[in-house]
Amino acid sequence: MTGSGVPRPTTAIGGAHITTIALASANCYLLPAGSGFVMVDTGLPSRRADIDTALAKAGCVPGRLQLIVLTHGDYDHAGNAAHLRERFGAKLAMHRDDVGRVERGDWNWGLKAKPDRFSALFRIAALFIKPGPFDTFQPDLYLEDGQSLDDYGSDARVLHLPGHTPGSIGILTSGRDLFCGDLLANFFFRPGLEFFINDLTAARASVERLRGLGVRMVYPGHGRPFPMERLPRGRA
Repeated sequence: MTGSGVPRPTTAIGGAHITTIALASANCYLLPAGSGFVMVDTGLPSRRADIDTALAKAGCVPGRLQLIVLTHGDYDHAGNAAHLRERFGAKLAMHRDDVGRVERGDWNWGLKAKPDRFSALFRIAALFIKPGPFDTFQPDLYLEDGQSLDDYGSDARVLHLPGHTPGSIGILTSGRDLFCGDLLANFFFRPGLEFFINDLTAARASVERLRGLGVRMVYPGHGRPFPMERLPRGRA
């Protein structure tokens, strides 16, 4: 998915108003949280000006951003985290099993020497991704499976969904809208597991867990949102 950083409001099946900010190929999301927002992922540092503009257009100004949740520690999801914490004063939250990636700026930290799935398409795309400077940081909060975000005005809870990376998480709202990071993607003809999967057994277990949670709409880190029922069954 390409995008200019202009926020795209959507109304999820669960009824909550969600704002999608598409930055190049990576999506960021704003969830309603009381009188403010919870943000899911932060995009590439190279799109920093775009995300600043998009947040302002969405009405997300200093004092209204309650929390920034990182679904995992990849460069294209955590790239503006330190910047946004400084600008908005919001805490940064993620799972501790990905923390070395953002504290060291080491994208191989915590991963297998040979990941279980590294598709040819992803290898080709990776040739054109040249990570620039990354502001390393220490998270303010470590999120655990089942943890509620009530303290930040959101009706959502955290799901630990390892597979893409060991510390990958999802955010599930009471309306059964899921923000899944890079466990799932929706490119081309149908949604499925993301092109890079560190642990395929863990990823498949995470997907099966989701099927039992009544997820309605899935908001992936890459590609367009899709109803959970469109996710094919069987081995990915």
